[in-house]
Amino acid sequence: MGFKALEGVRVLEYCRGISGPYCTKLMADLGAEVVHLEVPGRGDDTRRLPPFPGDVPHEEKSGLFLFLNTNKLGITLNPRLPAGKEIFRRLAGTVDVLVEDWAPGHMEEMGLGYEDLRRLNPGLIMVSITPFGRSGPYKGYKAYGLNISHGSGQGYMLPLLSPHLERPPVKIGGRCTDYDSGQTTAVAILAALYSKAITGKGQFIEVSQQEAVLSLQRVENVVFANSGEILTRKGPKEERTITQMFECKDGHVVSVTPLEHQKKALAKLLQADGPAQAAGEDSAGSPQDFEVLYEKLTAWMRQHTIEEVCTKGQSLSVPISPLSSPRDVATSKQMKDRRFFAEVEHPVAGRLKMPARPCHFSKTPFELERAAPLLGEHNEIIYCERLGYDKQGLRALQNDGVI
Repeated sequence: MGFKALEGVRVLEYCRGISGPYCTKLMADLGAEVVHLEVPGRGDDTRRLPPFPGDVPHEEKSGLFLFLNTNKLGITLNPRLPAGKEIFRRLAGTVDVLVEDWAPGHMEEMGLGYEDLRRLNPGLIMVSITPFGRSGPYKGYKAYGLNISHGSGQGYMLPLLSPHLERPPVKIGGRCTDYDSGQTTAVAILAALYSKAITGKGQFIEVSQQEAVLSLQRVENVVFANSGEILTRKGPKEERTITQMFECKDGHVVSVTPLEHQKKALAKLLQADGPAQAAGEDSAGSPQDFEVLYEKLTAWMRQHTIEEVCTKGQSLSVPISPLSSPRDVATSKQMKDRRFFAEVEHPVAGRLKMPARPCHFSKTPFELERAAPLLGEHNEIIYCERLGYDKQGLRALQNDGVI
Protein backbone atom coordinates (compact mmCIF):
# COMPACT_ATOMS: atom_id res chain seq x y z
CA MET A 1 0.00 0.00 0.00
CA GLY A 2 1.20 3.50 -0.79
CA PHE A 3 1.50 6.47 1.50
CA LYS A 4 -1.93 7.83 2.52
CA ALA A 5 -2.99 11.47 2.30
CA LEU A 6 -3.56 11.79 6.07
CA GLU A 7 -1.01 9.24 7.23
CA GLY A 8 0.53 10.34 10.53
CA VAL A 9 -2.53 12.35 11.63
CA ARG A 10 -4.00 11.09 14.91
CA VAL A 11 -7.67 11.61 15.76
CA LEU A 12 -9.63 10.89 18.94
CA GLU A 13 -13.39 10.60 18.39
CA TYR A 14 -15.82 10.94 21.32
CA CYS A 15 -19.19 11.05 19.58
CA ARG A 16 -22.66 9.58 19.89
CA GLY A 17 -24.36 10.64 16.67
CA ILE A 18 -23.66 10.26 12.95
CA SER A 19 -22.07 13.53 11.80
CA GLY A 20 -18.92 13.14 13.92
CA PRO A 21 -18.31 9.47 13.14
CA TYR A 22 -18.87 10.10 9.42
CA CYS A 23 -16.40 12.99 9.51
CA THR A 24 -13.74 10.84 11.16
CA LYS A 25 -14.54 7.88 8.88
CA LEU A 26 -13.58 10.05 5.92
CA MET A 27 -10.33 10.90 7.66
CA ALA A 28 -9.64 7.26 8.56
CA ASP A 29 -10.26 6.15 4.98
CA LEU A 30 -7.72 8.79 3.91
CA GLY A 31 -5.12 7.29 6.22
CA ALA A 32 -5.54 9.07 9.56
CA GLU A 33 -5.38 6.96 12.71
CA VAL A 34 -8.80 7.38 14.31
CA VAL A 35 -9.43 6.04 17.81
CA HIS A 36 -13.16 5.65 18.31
CA LEU A 37 -14.14 5.93 21.99
CA GLU A 38 -17.28 4.14 23.24
CA VAL A 39 -19.10 3.72 26.56
CA PRO A 40 -17.92 0.56 28.39
CA GLY A 41 -20.35 -2.36 28.17
CA ARG A 42 -22.93 -0.54 26.06
CA GLY A 43 -21.10 1.07 23.18
CA ASP A 44 -22.51 3.59 20.72
CA ASP A 45 -26.24 4.08 20.21
CA THR A 46 -25.65 3.45 16.50
CA ARG A 47 -24.86 -0.18 17.35
CA ARG A 48 -28.58 -0.58 18.05
CA LEU A 49 -29.82 1.15 14.91
CA PRO A 50 -30.83 -0.70 11.71
CA PRO A 51 -30.32 -2.10 9.20
CA PHE A 52 -29.40 -5.53 10.56
CA PRO A 53 -28.86 -8.74 8.55
CA GLY A 54 -32.14 -10.63 8.54
CA ASP A 55 -33.63 -7.74 10.53
CA VAL A 56 -32.26 -9.34 13.73
CA PRO A 57 -30.69 -6.72 16.07
CA HIS A 58 -27.11 -7.39 17.16
CA GLU A 59 -24.66 -4.88 18.61
CA GLU A 60 -21.88 -6.01 16.26
CA LYS A 61 -23.99 -6.20 13.08
CA SER A 62 -25.61 -2.78 12.66
CA GLY A 63 -25.09 -1.74 9.04
CA LEU A 64 -25.00 1.89 10.14
CA PHE A 65 -22.27 1.33 12.74
CA LEU A 66 -20.26 -0.89 10.39
CA PHE A 67 -20.36 1.77 7.68
CA LEU A 68 -19.48 4.71 9.96
CA ASN A 69 -16.47 3.08 11.57
CA THR A 70 -14.38 1.48 8.84
CA ASN A 71 -10.61 1.77 9.26
CA LYS A 72 -10.92 2.90 12.89
CA LEU A 73 -9.47 1.57 16.14
CA GLY A 74 -12.06 1.03 18.86
CA ILE A 75 -11.66 1.47 22.63
CA THR A 76 -13.97 1.79 25.62
CA LEU A 77 -13.64 4.50 28.28
CA ASN A 78 -15.81 6.31 30.82
CA PRO A 79 -14.31 9.83 31.17
CA ARG A 80 -16.89 10.73 33.83
CA LEU A 81 -14.92 8.68 36.37
CA PRO A 82 -11.75 10.26 37.81
CA ALA A 83 -9.48 7.54 36.38
CA GLY A 84 -11.29 7.72 33.04
CA LYS A 85 -10.91 11.49 32.95
CA GLU A 86 -7.17 11.19 33.50
CA ILE A 87 -6.87 8.62 30.70
CA PHE A 88 -8.87 10.86 28.38
CA ARG A 89 -6.51 13.73 29.10
CA ARG A 90 -3.52 11.53 28.32
CA LEU A 91 -5.10 10.42 25.06
CA ALA A 92 -5.92 14.01 24.10
CA GLY A 93 -2.30 14.88 24.66
CA THR A 94 -1.19 12.40 21.99
CA VAL A 95 -3.52 13.37 19.11
CA ASP A 96 -3.79 16.11 16.52
CA VAL A 97 -7.60 16.23 16.43
CA LEU A 98 -10.38 15.62 18.96
CA VAL A 99 -13.97 15.43 17.67
CA GLU A 100 -16.92 15.45 20.10
CA ASP A 101 -20.67 15.94 19.67
CA TRP A 102 -21.95 16.32 23.21
CA ALA A 103 -24.21 19.12 24.44
CA PRO A 104 -22.60 22.56 24.99
CA GLY A 105 -20.86 22.62 28.36
CA HIS A 106 -20.62 18.83 28.77
CA MET A 107 -16.90 18.61 28.11
CA GLU A 108 -16.18 21.69 30.24
CA GLU A 109 -18.12 20.22 33.17
CA MET A 110 -15.81 17.19 33.11
CA GLY A 111 -12.73 19.42 32.93
CA LEU A 112 -12.14 18.28 29.33
CA GLY A 113 -13.01 21.45 27.44
CA TYR A 114 -10.69 23.03 24.88
CA GLU A 115 -9.12 25.45 27.35
CA ASP A 116 -8.33 22.54 29.67
CA LEU A 117 -6.86 20.32 26.98
CA ARG A 118 -4.88 22.86 25.01
CA ARG A 119 -2.69 23.43 28.06
CA LEU A 120 -1.60 19.81 27.68
CA ASN A 121 -1.48 19.91 23.89
CA PRO A 122 -1.09 23.41 22.34
CA GLY A 123 -1.34 21.91 18.84
CA LEU A 124 -4.70 20.27 19.51
CA ILE A 125 -7.51 20.89 17.03
CA MET A 126 -10.74 20.30 18.97
CA VAL A 127 -14.08 20.12 17.19
CA SER A 128 -17.51 20.46 18.80
CA ILE A 129 -20.54 19.40 16.71
CA THR A 130 -23.94 20.45 18.08
CA PRO A 131 -27.41 20.73 16.52
CA PHE A 132 -27.65 24.54 16.74
CA GLY A 133 -24.25 25.77 17.91
CA ARG A 134 -22.82 26.68 21.30
CA SER A 135 -24.51 30.09 21.54
CA GLY A 136 -27.91 31.59 20.89
CA PRO A 137 -31.36 30.70 22.29
CA TYR A 138 -31.31 27.20 20.68
CA LYS A 139 -27.91 26.13 22.04
CA GLY A 140 -29.41 23.72 24.58
CA TYR A 141 -31.88 22.11 22.19
CA LYS A 142 -31.53 18.46 21.27
CA ALA A 143 -32.27 17.44 17.69
CA TYR A 144 -32.26 14.60 15.18
CA GLY A 145 -31.81 14.76 11.43
CA LEU A 146 -35.51 15.53 10.98
CA ASN A 147 -35.27 18.61 13.24
CA ILE A 148 -32.14 19.85 11.48
CA SER A 149 -33.64 19.31 8.03
CA HIS A 150 -36.62 21.51 8.82
CA GLY A 151 -34.75 23.87 11.14
CA SER A 152 -32.39 24.71 8.29
CA GLY A 153 -35.19 25.36 5.80
CA GLN A 154 -34.21 22.29 3.79
CA GLY A 155 -37.45 20.40 4.41
CA TYR A 156 -39.58 23.40 3.40
CA MET A 157 -38.00 23.30 -0.06
CA LEU A 158 -38.40 19.54 -0.61
CA PRO A 159 -39.39 18.04 -2.91
CA LEU A 160 -38.08 20.95 -4.97
CA LEU A 161 -40.29 22.18 -7.83
CA SER A 162 -43.21 20.11 -6.58
CA PRO A 163 -46.62 20.80 -8.15
CA HIS A 164 -48.34 19.48 -5.01
CA LEU A 165 -48.15 22.15 -2.30
CA GLU A 166 -51.11 20.58 -0.55
CA ARG A 167 -48.79 17.76 0.49
CA PRO A 168 -46.57 18.35 3.55
CA PRO A 169 -42.83 19.03 3.17
CA VAL A 170 -40.44 16.09 3.41
CA LYS A 171 -37.00 15.36 4.86
CA ILE A 172 -34.21 14.39 2.52
CA GLY A 173 -33.68 10.64 2.74
CA GLY A 174 -30.76 8.49 3.78
CA ARG A 175 -29.60 10.52 6.82
CA CYS A 176 -28.12 13.05 4.39
CA THR A 177 -28.58 15.87 6.90
CA ASP A 178 -26.12 14.16 9.26
CA TYR A 179 -23.70 13.21 6.50
CA ASP A 180 -23.71 16.74 5.08
CA SER A 181 -22.75 18.08 8.50
CA GLY A 182 -20.00 15.49 8.74
CA GLN A 183 -18.54 16.47 5.38
CA THR A 184 -18.57 20.14 6.35
CA THR A 185 -16.74 19.26 9.57
CA ALA A 186 -14.12 17.22 7.70
CA VAL A 187 -13.36 20.17 5.41
CA ALA A 188 -13.00 22.44 8.44
CA ILE A 189 -10.57 20.03 10.10
CA LEU A 190 -8.43 19.76 6.96
CA ALA A 191 -8.22 23.56 6.84
CA ALA A 192 -7.17 23.64 10.52
CA LEU A 193 -4.54 20.95 9.89
CA TYR A 194 -3.15 23.05 7.04
CA SER A 195 -3.02 26.08 9.32
CA LYS A 196 -1.33 24.02 12.04
CA ALA A 197 1.31 22.83 9.57
CA ILE A 198 2.22 26.49 8.97
CA THR A 199 1.84 27.95 12.47
CA GLY A 200 2.26 24.94 14.73
CA LYS A 201 -0.88 25.99 16.61
CA GLY A 202 -4.16 24.18 17.08
CA GLN A 203 -7.58 25.78 17.43
CA PHE A 204 -11.18 25.22 18.47
CA ILE A 205 -13.78 24.55 15.75
CA GLU A 206 -17.47 24.89 16.49
CA VAL A 207 -19.89 23.29 14.01
CA SER A 208 -23.64 23.93 14.02
CA GLN A 209 -25.50 21.24 12.07
CA GLN A 210 -28.28 23.73 11.35
CA GLU A 211 -25.82 26.17 9.78
CA ALA A 212 -23.94 23.42 7.92
CA VAL A 213 -27.13 22.26 6.21
CA LEU A 214 -28.41 25.81 5.78
CA SER A 215 -25.25 26.67 3.86
CA LEU A 216 -26.21 24.08 1.25
CA GLN A 217 -29.51 25.90 0.62
CA ARG A 218 -27.98 29.37 0.77
CA VAL A 219 -29.25 30.50 -2.66
CA GLU A 220 -32.88 29.76 -1.83
CA ASN A 221 -32.63 31.00 1.74
CA VAL A 222 -30.97 34.35 1.03
CA VAL A 223 -33.66 35.35 -1.47
CA PHE A 224 -36.00 36.41 1.34
CA ALA A 225 -33.20 38.25 3.19
CA ASN A 226 -32.56 40.38 0.10
CA SER A 227 -35.94 40.72 -1.60
CA GLY A 228 -38.61 39.63 0.87
CA GLU A 229 -39.72 36.93 -1.58
CA ILE A 230 -40.33 33.46 -0.15
CA LEU A 231 -39.40 30.66 -2.51
CA THR A 232 -41.40 27.48 -2.10
CA ARG A 233 -40.96 23.95 -3.36
CA LYS A 234 -43.52 24.71 -6.06
CA GLY A 235 -41.07 27.18 -7.59
CA PRO A 236 -41.77 29.86 -10.20
CA LYS A 237 -44.20 28.63 -12.85
CA GLU A 238 -41.68 29.02 -15.63
CA GLU A 239 -39.26 26.68 -13.82
CA ARG A 240 -41.64 23.77 -13.30
CA THR A 241 -40.81 22.30 -16.67
CA ILE A 242 -37.12 21.84 -15.87
CA THR A 243 -37.21 18.56 -13.93
CA GLN A 244 -39.82 15.87 -14.46
CA MET A 245 -40.17 12.29 -13.28
CA PHE A 246 -42.00 9.72 -15.39
CA GLU A 247 -43.21 6.20 -14.67
CA CYS A 248 -42.19 3.51 -17.15
CA LYS A 249 -43.22 -0.14 -17.46
CA ASP A 250 -40.37 -1.26 -15.20
CA GLY A 251 -39.53 1.76 -13.04
CA HIS A 252 -39.01 5.49 -13.29
CA VAL A 253 -36.89 7.95 -15.24
CA VAL A 254 -36.10 11.61 -14.64
CA SER A 255 -35.54 14.29 -17.26
CA VAL A 256 -33.81 17.63 -16.67
CA THR A 257 -34.52 20.07 -19.49
CA PRO A 258 -33.65 23.67 -18.56
CA LEU A 259 -33.01 24.73 -22.18
CA GLU A 260 -35.64 25.19 -24.87
CA HIS A 261 -34.02 22.82 -27.38
CA GLN A 262 -33.95 20.13 -24.67
CA LYS A 263 -37.70 20.50 -24.08
CA LYS A 264 -38.33 20.18 -27.82
CA ALA A 265 -36.09 17.12 -27.98
CA LEU A 266 -38.10 15.62 -25.12
CA ALA A 267 -41.26 16.23 -27.12
CA LYS A 268 -39.79 14.25 -30.05
CA LEU A 269 -39.95 11.10 -27.94
CA LEU A 270 -43.60 10.95 -28.91
CA GLN A 271 -42.56 10.20 -32.49
CA ALA A 272 -41.26 6.82 -31.40
CA ASP A 273 -44.60 5.22 -32.18
CA GLY A 274 -45.13 6.95 -35.52
CA PRO A 275 -46.38 10.25 -36.99
CA ALA A 276 -49.72 10.01 -35.23
CA GLN A 277 -47.96 10.75 -31.96
CA ALA A 278 -46.01 13.68 -33.34
CA ALA A 279 -48.59 16.21 -32.24
CA GLY A 280 -47.06 18.27 -29.51
CA GLU A 281 -43.51 18.10 -30.84
CA ASP A 282 -43.26 21.86 -30.82
CA SER A 283 -45.61 22.41 -27.91
CA ALA A 284 -42.90 23.08 -25.33
CA GLY A 285 -42.74 26.82 -25.71
CA SER A 286 -44.73 27.84 -22.63
CA PRO A 287 -45.47 26.28 -19.24
CA GLN A 288 -49.09 25.79 -20.34
CA ASP A 289 -48.01 23.98 -23.49
CA PHE A 290 -45.59 21.86 -21.53
CA GLU A 291 -48.33 20.73 -19.17
CA VAL A 292 -50.22 19.35 -22.17
CA LEU A 293 -47.04 17.71 -23.45
CA TYR A 294 -46.36 16.30 -19.98
CA GLU A 295 -49.69 14.48 -19.98
CA LYS A 296 -48.94 12.93 -23.40
CA LEU A 297 -45.44 11.97 -22.33
CA THR A 298 -46.75 10.42 -19.11
CA ALA A 299 -49.06 8.13 -21.07
CA TRP A 300 -46.32 7.27 -23.59
CA MET A 301 -43.70 6.48 -20.93
CA ARG A 302 -45.97 3.96 -19.23
CA GLN A 303 -46.01 1.92 -22.43
CA HIS A 304 -42.21 1.60 -22.64
CA THR A 305 -39.31 0.22 -20.60
CA ILE A 306 -36.62 2.35 -18.98
CA GLU A 307 -34.06 1.11 -21.51
CA GLU A 308 -36.31 2.01 -24.45
CA VAL A 309 -37.01 5.49 -23.09
CA CYS A 310 -33.40 6.31 -22.19
CA THR A 311 -31.92 4.91 -25.40
CA LYS A 312 -34.38 6.89 -27.52
CA GLY A 313 -34.14 10.01 -25.35
CA GLN A 314 -30.37 10.11 -25.25
CA SER A 315 -30.19 9.63 -29.02
CA LEU A 316 -32.21 12.87 -29.26
CA SER A 317 -29.86 14.63 -26.77
CA VAL A 318 -32.47 14.64 -24.02
CA PRO A 319 -30.91 14.72 -20.51
CA ILE A 320 -32.82 11.67 -19.24
CA SER A 321 -31.74 8.92 -16.87
CA PRO A 322 -33.13 5.97 -14.89
CA LEU A 323 -33.93 6.43 -11.21
CA SER A 324 -31.67 3.72 -9.82
CA SER A 325 -32.64 1.52 -6.89
CA PRO A 326 -30.06 0.30 -4.35
CA ARG A 327 -30.00 -3.00 -6.25
CA ASP A 328 -29.31 -1.16 -9.52
CA VAL A 329 -26.40 0.72 -7.96
CA ALA A 330 -24.89 -2.31 -6.20
CA THR A 331 -24.91 -4.36 -9.42
CA SER A 332 -23.90 -1.52 -11.72
CA LYS A 333 -21.16 -2.29 -14.25
CA GLN A 334 -19.96 1.29 -13.76
CA MET A 335 -19.50 0.81 -10.01
CA LYS A 336 -17.72 -2.49 -10.60
CA ASP A 337 -15.33 -0.97 -13.12
CA ARG A 338 -14.61 1.97 -10.81
CA ARG A 339 -14.09 -0.39 -7.83
CA PHE A 340 -16.42 1.75 -5.74
CA PHE A 341 -17.33 -1.15 -3.46
CA ALA A 342 -14.70 -3.09 -1.53
CA GLU A 343 -14.99 -6.20 0.63
CA VAL A 344 -13.78 -6.46 4.22
CA GLU A 345 -13.97 -9.31 6.71
CA HIS A 346 -15.68 -8.61 10.06
CA PRO A 347 -15.23 -11.24 12.80
CA VAL A 348 -18.94 -11.25 13.69
CA ALA A 349 -20.84 -9.76 10.74
CA GLY A 350 -18.82 -11.75 8.21
CA ARG A 351 -17.70 -10.64 4.76
CA LEU A 352 -19.08 -7.23 3.91
CA LYS A 353 -19.19 -5.18 0.73
CA MET A 354 -18.85 -1.51 1.65
CA PRO A 355 -18.71 1.84 -0.20
CA ALA A 356 -15.00 2.58 -0.40
CA ARG A 357 -13.74 4.94 -3.07
CA PRO A 358 -15.59 8.21 -3.70
CA CYS A 359 -12.23 9.78 -4.60
CA HIS A 360 -9.42 8.27 -6.67
CA PHE A 361 -5.95 9.53 -5.73
CA SER A 362 -3.04 8.86 -8.07
CA LYS A 363 -0.44 8.96 -5.27
CA THR A 364 -2.20 8.67 -1.91
CA PRO A 365 -4.98 6.06 -2.23
CA PHE A 366 -8.35 6.22 -0.54
CA GLU A 367 -8.68 2.64 0.73
CA LEU A 368 -10.95 0.47 2.85
CA GLU A 369 -8.57 -1.83 4.73
CA ARG A 370 -10.23 -2.69 8.04
CA ALA A 371 -13.80 -3.38 9.12
CA ALA A 372 -15.40 -1.48 12.00
CA PRO A 373 -13.99 -2.48 15.41
CA LEU A 374 -15.66 -4.76 17.91
CA LEU A 375 -16.62 -3.10 21.19
CA GLY A 376 -13.32 -2.40 22.96
CA GLU A 377 -11.35 -4.39 20.39
CA HIS A 378 -8.22 -2.23 20.57
CA ASN A 379 -8.11 -1.48 24.30
CA GLU A 380 -4.89 -3.42 24.77
CA ILE A 381 -3.16 -1.78 21.81
CA ILE A 382 -4.00 1.76 22.91
CA TYR A 383 -3.78 1.42 26.70
CA CYS A 384 -0.82 -0.95 26.97
CA GLU A 385 1.32 -0.20 23.94
CA ARG A 386 0.67 3.54 23.82
CA LEU A 387 -0.09 4.63 27.38
CA GLY A 388 2.07 2.02 29.14
CA TYR A 389 -0.50 0.11 31.22
CA ASP A 390 0.25 -3.55 31.89
CA LYS A 391 -2.39 -6.25 31.45
CA GLN A 392 -3.04 -6.44 35.18
CA GLY A 393 -3.69 -2.69 35.30
CA LEU A 394 -5.97 -3.06 32.31
CA ARG A 395 -8.04 -5.70 34.08
CA ALA A 396 -8.30 -3.45 37.14
CA LEU A 397 -9.61 -0.58 35.01
CA GLN A 398 -12.11 -2.92 33.44
CA ASN A 399 -13.32 -4.22 36.82
CA ASP A 400 -13.78 -0.63 38.01
CA GLY A 401 -15.91 0.24 34.96
CA VAL A 402 -13.34 2.73 33.65
CA ILE A 403 -12.86 0.86 30.38
